[in-house]
Amino acid sequence: MLKTNTFQEDLNQFLVRFIDLAAKYDHTTNHCSEFEVLIDDYSKFIINERNNEAWEQLELQESSDFNQRVEDLRKKSALCVAIMEKYRALKLLNGTTERTDYFKNIESCIEKEFGQFQITLESKVLLVGSGSFPMTPLLIAKRTGAEVFGIDIDDEAIRLGRNVVEKLGGDLNIRLEKKAVENMKYANELTHIIFSSTVETKYDILDQLYPLTNENVVVAMRYGNQLKSIFNYPMREVDGEKWRMVENIIRPDDVFDIALYKKA
Repeated sequence: MLKTNTFQEDLNQFLVRFIDLAAKYDHTTNHCSEFEVLIDDYSKFIINERNNEAWEQLELQESSDFNQRVEDLRKKSALCVAIMEKYRALKLLNGTTERTDYFKNIESCIEKEFGQFQITLESKVLLVGSGSFPMTPLLIAKRTGAEVFGIDIDDEAIRLGRNVVEKLGGDLNIRLEKKAVENMKYANELTHIIFSSTVETKYDILDQLYPLTNENVVVAMRYGNQLKSIFNYPMREVDGEKWRMVENIIRPDDVFDIALYKKA
């Protein structure tokens, strides 16, 4: 019981820190270092195997308070990650470049995003939830030459993301837009789709994409179950008449896992 109590205290403390820091964001790089420490601490907490036992014990109790705390943490941590990306973009545009442990972890996840379904020069890739520092589009476009699209609902993220792309990959074929999937004229041409793990409505958007995309499209759904669900939206059941999972890539040392889907 002592272990679960300590674990819950840690969760409560993380939530307090997320709420406090999110309220401090003022569209400058003030408080950036505090965010970096918090996000890195949280990432290490999630991939620490010693915390899994306490998580499993609390899950078995089926407490509504615990479930609410997990949901609150997921929302607030997702918000803080979005802000963290804004900090990284602002620092780059101001002439400062560096990578935190969190960003190193994410970039290592990108390396083998699609398993056997590799991206090539002829591919057209969509990232849903591209954020302010579009690492995935930049890495994909730079390494493969593929055409990459990114969409996000945050005006500031789109503006910063475009500036980052211009600075780091102005010659790359990357387009960032604030656009709903139903308004994408190029949806039927997509070969690969990636969903950011912190997009709450990602499975709803997946359903929206079904009639708009071609029969051969491959979807990489970043997600987090169990302990990872305090940082990522978890996997959901899909309509088996529309989509089928072809691979589930579990990464114990990474902050999210990846489910690959193709049309049924």
